[in-house]
Amino acid sequence: MKLRFTKMHGLGNDFVVIDATHAPVELTPPRVRAIADRHFGVGCDQLLVVEPASQPGVDFRYRIFNADGGEVEQCGNGARCFVRFVHDKGLSGKREIRVETRSGVIAPRLREDGLVTVDMGVPELAPARIPFLSDSDAVVQPLPVGEVTVAITAVSMGNPHAVQVVADVDAAPVAEQGALIERHQRFPARVNAGFMQVLEPHRVRLRVFERGAGETLACGTGACAAVVAGMLRGLLESPVRVETRGGELEIAWAGPDTPVLMTGPAVSVFEGEMELE
Repeated sequence: MKLRFTKMHGLGNDFVVIDATHAPVELTPPRVRAIADRHFGVGCDQLLVVEPASQPGVDFRYRIFNADGGEVEQCGNGARCFVRFVHDKGLSGKREIRVETRSGVIAPRLREDGLVTVDMGVPELAPARIPFLSDSDAVVQPLPVGEVTVAITAVSMGNPHAVQVVADVDAAPVAEQGALIERHQRFPARVNAGFMQVLEPHRVRLRVFERGAGETLACGTGACAAVVAGMLRGLLESPVRVETRGGELEIAWAGPDTPVLMTGPAVSVFEGEMELE
């Protein structure tokens, strides 16, 4: 089986994007892992699939697979690459498209300056809907992780996040602690672990250990969740510049019951063809 693909990235969070609008593509977990392998495959954090819409009122369906082969609900950096891809490939002439995901409809918009703004929807804070096992709806909650207890804020941006504030993001135990938080028993669907350093009310630094991918250079939904968490804690004011290891995003949020807006770049790197067993 030969598979045509486009390699893209959003601030170093890299993707293999596949056009399945004309014919379906069968992607089993082993096939996804083979494509994502950085030594024997193309290499990526996530694989994105563009499919025809399955419901009225939307333009496309957007499926996301992590490098471990699991399908997930949402990916913010991927959403920016998605709208750039369909525009560059002539699949849509619209600058703003409506896209269905496993977690609902999002609306990415390609701006005249080349940046992409995505309406990421209203953040979910109710523990049961994140999902997060808790008897409290407190903004900050203790979470035992190994031999320590950290203070996290649980937020869903269509996918679950556990955000903690750290003094120095470079010194944060992202790999060790992130792996433990990702599979913590209080997050039954697993979780993305965010480590945020607040520099000033409109500026933070962020690292994210992503569910099914490990630490990535940037995480769009993680940036959204971090800003929501920081604003709920009274530490941040919108808009917020989020500095990741791959570059910067701007996140704007007017407060509860309003959507989060994320703005950043989306870049095509190369196109190719891969032989899959």
